[in-house]
Amino acid sequence: MAPRVQLEKAAWRWVESVSPEDIQREHIEIAYRICLPACKRGACRRNCKGNPNCLVGIGEHAWLGEIDENTFHNIDDPNSERRDKNTFVGLTNLGATCYVNTFLQVWFHNLELRRTLYLYYEPRSICEHLQYLFALLQNSNRRYIDPSGLVKALGLDTGQQQDAQEFSKLFLSLLEDTLSKQKNPNLQNVIQQQFCGQMSYVTVCNQCGRASPLPSRFYELELNIQGHKNLTECVTEFLKEEKLDGDNRYFCESCQSKQNAARRIKLHSLPRVLNLQLMRFVFDRQTGHKKKLNTFISFPEQLDMGPFLEEKGIKCVYELSAVLIHRGVSAYSGHYIAHVRDARTSDWYKFNDEEIEKMEGKKLQLGIEEDIAETVKSQTRKPKCSKGYHCSRNAYMLVYKCQREEDTDPMETNVEVPGFLERLVDRDNRKFEEWCLEMADMRKQSVDKGKAKHEEVKELYELLPAEDGQEYEFVPLEWLKKWLDDSTVTKEIDNGNFLCSHGKLHPDKVGEAKRISVKAAELLFDKYGGGPRLDGKSSTLCEECVGQRCRVLRLKNQLAEDYKEVTNLRNGYWAGKTSLRSWRQLALEQLEEDEEETKHSNGKTNGEGPEITATKENLDRDEEEMKTFNEDILCRHGGLSILESERRLVTEEVWSKLRVYFPKAPQFTQLQEPCQQCLRLEREGKENEALNRMMASEQKSSLLNLFQEKNRPTLTKWPQETDILYIVPLFFVDEWRRFIRRPTKTTPVSSVGNSLLLCPHRGFMFTFDSMLKGDAQHIALLWPDEWEVISRHFLVDQPISICRISEATPNGSSVEYTTQPELCRDCREGFIFQQQRDMREYAQATVYVRKVLDDKRLKDAAPEMNVSGSEAEDEREEPVAKVDGERDPDFSQIMHAFSVAPFDQNLSIDGRCLTDDSATLGSLGVIPESVICLKVRTLPI
Repeated sequence: MAPRVQLEKAAWRWVESVSPEDIQREHIEIAYRICLPACKRGACRRNCKGNPNCLVGIGEHAWLGEIDENTFHNIDDPNSERRDKNTFVGLTNLGATCYVNTFLQVWFHNLELRRTLYLYYEPRSICEHLQYLFALLQNSNRRYIDPSGLVKALGLDTGQQQDAQEFSKLFLSLLEDTLSKQKNPNLQNVIQQQFCGQMSYVTVCNQCGRASPLPSRFYELELNIQGHKNLTECVTEFLKEEKLDGDNRYFCESCQSKQNAARRIKLHSLPRVLNLQLMRFVFDRQTGHKKKLNTFISFPEQLDMGPFLEEKGIKCVYELSAVLIHRGVSAYSGHYIAHVRDARTSDWYKFNDEEIEKMEGKKLQLGIEEDIAETVKSQTRKPKCSKGYHCSRNAYMLVYKCQREEDTDPMETNVEVPGFLERLVDRDNRKFEEWCLEMADMRKQSVDKGKAKHEEVKELYELLPAEDGQEYEFVPLEWLKKWLDDSTVTKEIDNGNFLCSHGKLHPDKVGEAKRISVKAAELLFDKYGGGPRLDGKSSTLCEECVGQRCRVLRLKNQLAEDYKEVTNLRNGYWAGKTSLRSWRQLALEQLEEDEEETKHSNGKTNGEGPEITATKENLDRDEEEMKTFNEDILCRHGGLSILESERRLVTEEVWSKLRVYFPKAPQFTQLQEPCQQCLRLEREGKENEALNRMMASEQKSSLLNLFQEKNRPTLTKWPQETDILYIVPLFFVDEWRRFIRRPTKTTPVSSVGNSLLLCPHRGFMFTFDSMLKGDAQHIALLWPDEWEVISRHFLVDQPISICRISEATPNGSSVEYTTQPELCRDCREGFIFQQQRDMREYAQATVYVRKVLDDKRLKDAAPEMNVSGSEAEDEREEPVAKVDGERDPDFSQIMHAFSVAPFDQNLSIDGRCLTDDSATLGSLGVIPESVICLKVRTLPI
C-alpha cells in the first residue's frame, strides 16, 4: 500500500477540479477512503494508518495459528527456582557484590569453620547473619538465596565494587573479634586455628652478627607474581634475604649505630587453611593508578610447604581447595567467581553468583576464563601444565587446606544444622513452597484466560473485514490493538475523540479508525460496550466538514501559486557584511591571482617553464587559503552561518552584478535555512553552560570558605574545635577554583584523586613533621563539614585524614598525630632517598654567588648573581657544575659580574673550599638554591 502522505493527497486530489457546491457522495467516500482496497496478510510490513480498510499488522499474528501456552503469561515456571537434588545453592548478586559471594562460598565449604560457627548463638550480630546464610546454603529448597541481610549488616555499598582481598582481611578480622568474646574456647580460637600462622622478620647486623627477630602473625601470604612463572618462585622470593645498606641501613642496638644488615622472613608455623594472595593489582607509577597483571602463574594441586618452614623435617602437605578468579583486564572493574572443591566428594564446582556448574573432564581447568579481551589474550601464550598443575592469569587467591587423617572420616564431612537454625530454614522453605503454589496458580489463570481470548479472536478476526457494498462501522485503531494485546485490560469502545463539531466522523480522524463489518461491530459492542456508533451511513460521513476542507485546500492551492509570484518578484540573496565592505578589494585580488596564473601558464614552453625558487614567502602564500566573497557567512560545516548580524539581504539585481566578479561565491537565497548542525550545537552549548553555572553556584555556596581561602585550618596552629582534618591534593583545589570562576569556559571537576598522595601499598607518603617543613605545599586541608560536602559532590578514590590524639601523662599532656591511611615507612624512606639524590644529581638548577671581603659581605659589591645550570646546558653537553678552567661558562659569568679572573677566584660553601675541578656541584654539596661565597685572591704589595 502507498505511504500515508500519498493516500492523504489521493483522498483530496479531486478538490482541484470540484468546487464545494459541486461535491457529490462519491467525493465524500473518496475523502473518507471508503473504496481503498483492503490489505492482505503478508503484503504489509506494518499497518497502513492511511487506509481504514487495512486490518493487518495490528497484533493479530499473535493469535492466529497454533498458540504456545507460554505466550499467555509472563510468569516463569516457579520450579526453575527450585534446587535440584545433590546440588549447591547460589548467591544473588545485589549489584556489585560478586566479590562477597565468592568468599562466602569458599568459607561455607570449610566444614570445620561451618561446624564451629553453628555453636555460636548471639542475636543481632554478624555471626547470626553468617550462621543463617550457611544454614540456607546447606538446606534451602531454593536454587539461590539472597545475602542482603549479611551485606546490610556489614554496611557494604551494593553499587560499588570493593577490593576483594581487603574485604577478606577485614571480614575475618571482624569475625575473630566477635568470636573472641565467647566463653567457648573452640569459638574463641576458630579463626586463629583455621587461618593464622606464625612468622618473624629477622634482621642480622653485618658488623656484629646480632640477630633481631620480630615475631608476627599472618592470616595470608601476599606473593609478588611479577617476573615469576610458578607458585614456588613466588614463595621463594617472599622468603628471600633482603640487603639493608646505604640510606636503608639498619640501626643496630649492639653497635648503637646504623650498619649494613640482612633481613628475611622465617616461617615458624602454618595454619590449617593457607590463603595465598597473588598480587595481581599493582600501582603503576606512570599513570598514578592501579593496574592488573595478566601474568600466567602455575600452581599445584598438592603443595609441600615443608621446605619453606624454618624447622626442617616437618611434613606439611596442602591440598588445593579453592581458586578465586577475577575476570576482566582492569583493576577497577570486572567480575569475581570462585572454583571450589567439595570437601565430601572432592569434585570441583564453579560458583558464579546464582549459577553453579560442576567442573569435570575438559572443563576442569582451574583459574581459566575465556572472556578476557583479545588484546590481552594475545600478549602471552598459555604455558603447558603437567599433570597435577594448573595455569591461570586470572587467579588472585589460592586456598590450600592441610591434609589430615581425620579429613577422610565420614563423620568429619557431615555438618548438622542446629535446631534453632533449622527452624528458620524450614520457615523460609515453607514461604518458598507457598510462593511456588501462588505462581503456579497465577500461571494457570493466565493460560485459561489466554485460551478463551484465543478462541474469541479467531472467531471475530475473520468477521472484521467489511465487504464492498455491505454496511460497515468505524472503530478506533488503538482500541483494536489493545483488544489484541493480552497484556492490557480491554476497555469499552470510545469513538468520542473522532467526532467533528457536527457529531459525525471527522475527515481528519479517518486515518486513526478502521472500517469493519456490522456483524463484527455488533459482537464487539455487545461484549465490551461503548459508543457512539459510527455506522458508515450518511449520518456518519460529514458532508459539511468535507465541503469546508475542500474550500480550505482550494484556498491553500491559490495562496501557494500567488506566493510563488510574489516571492519571485521580491526574491533576495544573503551577502556577508564584511564581503560587501571589501568586495572591490576582493575582486582586484582575484584579478591579480588570475593574471599571475596566466603569466605562469604562458611562460611554459613544451611543458617546461622558468625555474621558480621555493622561498619561504612563496610557501607561506601557498599555504594560506584565498578568501572569496561570502566566505564570512559560511559556517564550519559549509552551510549558512546562524549569525544573522553578520549578513544582509541584497536584491536579485545586486546579486547578479556580484556574481559577475565572484562566480564561485557561495550562494544563499532568502529562504535558505541556517546550518542545522550549528543550531543544534548552539542549543546544546547553552544547555551545558547553564548546567555548569548551576553546578558551580551550588558548589561555591556549600564550599564558600574553601573558594575564598578564608578560615583555613593549618598544621602549625591546629584548630582547637576539631581533632580531625581531611587532606586532598592542592591540584584538585586549584582546578576546582578555576572551574568555579569560569564555569562556562572550563571543564567541571568530577573526582578527587587522593591516590596521588599514596604509595603503591596504599600508604600515606608524608609525616606530620614533613608537612610542617615543606611537604604541605602538595596538599590542602579541609574541615570535616567541608569533607562531607566534597564526598557528596565528587568521586573520591581514597579518603585521607590526619587526627590529633591527646593523652594525659604524669608530666602533663602529650599530643600525637596519626594519618589514615597510615604512613608507609618503606616508601617514605625511598621518597626521602630520591629527594636527596635529586638534590645531588641535577642538570638544571640555580645557585647564588656572593662576593665577600674579610668574611663579611661587601655593602657596595655587585648584587647577588645566580648561575643557572640551564644556561650551561645551552652551550655544551657537559654537566653544568663541572669545572673546566676558563672554558666553564659559569666562571665566565662570575668573571664578568665581579671582574675577577678565574685564577683569582676562591669559592667556598659552608666554610668548605671548592677546589676539586673534576667534581660535580652535587658531589661537593652544592644543592639548588645554595649560596657560594667568592673571595678574591690578592697578592701582597
